[in-house]
Amino acid sequence: MKKIVSLLIVAALFCSCSEYQKALKNEDVAAKFEVATKMYDAGKYNKAIRLFEQLAPSYRGKPQAEKLFYMFSQSYYKTKQYYLAGYQFESFVSGYPRSEKVQEAAFLGAYSYSKLSPVYSLDQADTVKALEKLQAFIDNYPNSEYIPQANATVQVLNGKLEKKAFENAKGYNTISDYKSALVAFDNFIADFPGTPLKEDALFYKYDSAYKLAINSVPSKMEERLNIAKTAYANLIKFKSDTKYKKEADEMNARVETDLQKYTK
Repeated sequence: MKKIVSLLIVAALFCSCSEYQKALKNEDVAAKFEVATKMYDAGKYNKAIRLFEQLAPSYRGKPQAEKLFYMFSQSYYKTKQYYLAGYQFESFVSGYPRSEKVQEAAFLGAYSYSKLSPVYSLDQADTVKALEKLQAFIDNYPNSEYIPQANATVQVLNGKLEKKAFENAKGYNTISDYKSALVAFDNFIADFPGTPLKEDALFYKYDSAYKLAINSVPSKMEERLNIAKTAYANLIKFKSDTKYKKEADEMNARVETDLQKYTK
């Protein structure tokens, strides 16, 4: 019995492959469309894609074009070819704005770009592009069922930009470029006011101001010590029991001592 089942499976696979190979060479677009749909429904998306690629030029403007281009877009998405999926879904939305699938296509088009977003440590150009696409979807379809997922994705992508900006600012501190660190941390705090990294940012800003001050030439030291003192006050104001308190207090004691040299 097992042998018979195995033979039937092999026969079915052979017929399927034979049918697909014939469809690739078949100039009858209707027959090719039927096989492409069959491949799509069976989850054989790579085979479906090859057939859709052949069919696309012939089907533009035809009654079944909407179905074809929806399946074409979905096939790219299902095979994780996200750049092509994003492009195809956007083309679908543009070509069929009244389709019942338009909101799904608009969301998946934007969401496809989010799949191209790399880890935070790499260049974030694709992340910025994905955020623009998702925001456009949110603006265009504010009542869509996909809004919660779109908002959640936006939050994740913003988190990458946030982490990237913080690590860049911290990097200046690490290499002792304290002037650049101060500017970068100011920009980070302004750009991400609700960030969970604010305590860390305020401390490393203070640390940068402190180290810049104590290593300054005499003519700039008083001004920079006062800047460091203000940075310490901002950290304590934000969180009086900060995890950096012991270290920050020790640094501030040095700042206060050095500032006494400038009192008249």
